[in-house]
Amino acid sequence: MSLLSLGEAREQARALRKVARAGGDPIAERDKDKRTSLTFADAARKVHAEQIVPNATNGKHVAQWITTLETYALPIIGSRPVHAVEQADVLRVLSPIWTEKPETARRIRQRLRTVLDWARTAGHRDGINPVEGVEKGLARQKDRTAHHAALSWRDLPALMPRIEESQGMGSLALQFTILTAARSGEVRLAIWAEIDLEARVWTIAPERMKAGREHRVPLSKSALAILEKLRPLAVNDQSLLFPSKRAAKPLSDMTLAAVLKRLGESVTVHGMRSTFRDWAEENTSYPHEVKEAALAHAVKNKVEAAYRRTDLFDKRIAMMDAWASYATGAGAKVVRLGA
Repeated sequence: MSLLSLGEAREQARALRKVARAGGDPIAERDKDKRTSLTFADAARKVHAEQIVPNATNGKHVAQWITTLETYALPIIGSRPVHAVEQADVLRVLSPIWTEKPETARRIRQRLRTVLDWARTAGHRDGINPVEGVEKGLARQKDRTAHHAALSWRDLPALMPRIEESQGMGSLALQFTILTAARSGEVRLAIWAEIDLEARVWTIAPERMKAGREHRVPLSKSALAILEKLRPLAVNDQSLLFPSKRAAKPLSDMTLAAVLKRLGESVTVHGMRSTFRDWAEENTSYPHEVKEAALAHAVKNKVEAAYRRTDLFDKRIAMMDAWASYATGAGAKVVRLGA
């Protein structure tokens, strides 16, 4: 920290008053040196160290945040004073990868915006963030709807025995996820208090559901058989259905995915919901709303949602029994159709 003598301070104050009398901005003049000394690379690393690292929960994301800037942005604008970065500079960073690596380019755009927003707030630059509106100078990206890789419904009866043979908690959780057409997180965090074995129903609270509404899942005989294997492991009703090696901790999503990977399947756990949906669409006559209710999809039509007073549970019982029968091979050739 540099210290000014009294004489130097008075001289600086006179200079700033002179700027003000001439219609200039004395604060901007005072901060000119500070703005000039900070490069974009300095600013990026400062934001990463002081804002991203302390607040992140994902170590991989923390590393990627600065690595992508070091790879694609800093070689082009890293040495440029952060106050002098303009929209043309942002375009020079994004243009080479905007259509070739669209997802990476969008992430870099957001990180550039974060760094430049911080620089303005910290007094290192003025004006509008040059990232705003930069898309107008870039080529249009192709529409790329990312879908979870899904297994063909025709291949499921052959895969289920292999999953069962792989054994372990991940195998059991994956089988249960497939049989219930549930999301991985709903299964991994499920506790025994949610299960009614006699009524054959799994009730998931609203706060655990993506749509924010209670969801009841009919349990087929195959799903119940899995729970019967696990029941002796439960300490109380708050115990997880599928405990990890550290009983109080849920399984990770990677545990279920690893089962598929070991079997050489390049599909995702979430994609199994699509497998169920395709099977139901092509092999049963259950109404659209019954299939959607089984997946706990929110009703998008506001009028329809307002009048929907049932979760179609009784019809879903028959459909989930048919699904389990097909998935496990018991009904692979004859599929029960619903009205």
